[in-house]
Amino acid sequence: MELTRTKVTLDGVNIAYRDSATSGSIDPVPVMLVHGMGGDGHTWDQFAQALLERGRRVIIPDLRGHGRSAHTPSYLFDEFGDDLRRLCDDLDVTRIDLVGHSLGGYACSRVAQDRPELVRRLVVEESPLPLRPGDPPMSLTGRFPTLPELWHAGTSVIRHPRAVLAFDRSMTSTALAQFRKPNPVWWERLSGIEARTLVLVGGPGGMVDPVKLTAFAELLPDSRVVRYKTGHSIHRDNYRQFEADVLPFLMAE
Repeated sequence: MELTRTKVTLDGVNIAYRDSATSGSIDPVPVMLVHGMGGDGHTWDQFAQALLERGRRVIIPDLRGHGRSAHTPSYLFDEFGDDLRRLCDDLDVTRIDLVGHSLGGYACSRVAQDRPELVRRLVVEESPLPLRPGDPPMSLTGRFPTLPELWHAGTSVIRHPRAVLAFDRSMTSTALAQFRKPNPVWWERLSGIEARTLVLVGGPGGMVDPVKLTAFAELLPDSRVVRYKTGHSIHRDNYRQFEADVLPFLMAE
């Protein structure tokens, strides 16, 4: 099976995605793979191939402001989730497994909150958890990047020039403002998620606050946390272990 490129207009926003469609699928539930901020859907190419070889339908969108999708005047975090939900509706998908990294993980969590009956399994990889009222300001670790992380960052413009050049950098300031603002509604709606959930957390250099992680896991009805020594991009920098943990989770009966 191959992934076919296409675009669709969702509530006035052009969203690009790749889809293997249903031909040859052994599971009627597709898997949607959602990238993080600053990248595009090609970050998932290796994992997508593993899913395709196991007979799964794969859908890989480019988030608004990324890849081949349109730049927009607004980049509210919840709008990324709205785009994913609308894409499912446009494709007549009534049940789906979602895998999201960083910003993509937040977007996937919003779909699972908004449409709990839609999401069967949810994988949230290194998604910075929103602030709760009274939380101290969000801060990142002071650790220097590892050599593999520096290599990936330094060569990304060569390996994935479109992702680097297509990214709408105007969303950076909007993102920082949202990271600094508590999001109590998101926390209140976590208990409504029905999907079996796998939470992937990186080691030093990761972006998941351990205190909020404990609260997050306790609020999810059916969740498991897996920790790695790798930093923020687990599927990129520790792919072998990522696949070993996530593939069985997605393929389980």
